[in-house]
Amino acid sequence: MKITTLFGIIVTSLVLVACNSSGKGELKYYGFHDTDPNTGDTIYHQIRDFSFVDQDSQEITNAYFNDKIYIADFFFTSCPTICPKVKAQMLRIYEKYQDDDRVALLSHTIDVKRDTVGKLKKYAKGLGADSPQWRFVTGDRDSIYAISYDYISTVLEAPEVPGGFDHSGWVLLIDKDRHLRAYADGTKEEKVDVFLKQIDQLLEEYDKPEAVQ
Repeated sequence: MKITTLFGIIVTSLVLVACNSSGKGELKYYGFHDTDPNTGDTIYHQIRDFSFVDQDSQEITNAYFNDKIYIADFFFTSCPTICPKVKAQMLRIYEKYQDDDRVALLSHTIDVKRDTVGKLKKYAKGLGADSPQWRFVTGDRDSIYAISYDYISTVLEAPEVPGGFDHSGWVLLIDKDRHLRAYADGTKEEKVDVFLKQIDQLLEEYDKPEAVQ
């Protein structure tokens, strides 16, 4: 099955199981959800625990993003097709929120053999991503490929395609509780325009005072 078809199936499934949050008009929760057998409450899909190594040789875990929302994507430094387009849009996001400590970015390489820590460091520097806000990570291949499923960004090694990997160009918005709240095609500027508004919307949700009981 071609990966583009696979992506279509995955995304369609996720859209079908997306649930509205309790507040009208708030961003949805995407993913495959469960139901608490005792209360009947929805248990929203979460990004699993992870541990990777970033461009500064530091261990990056979920704890790095405590009390932050973050934007994730998958790429590889030698990608000749969609990655430069996606990274241009990720750079837009980075530059807009560069002085906002509530927001972080996380880019996972899918070419763990060639994208060494040193290469990731050089790549980040070339983009102008010179702050701790944007982490470029590598790690165990199976762990990165497995977690891509949580982000609806399945990746495959594909020797027959340019660069040797076939993958999506999603940019993905994760809230403070590891929930997937929005995604966009990172190769299309107009889609990311909408995505930027969704980031602002999520930040506004956190700025709202708690409802009086």
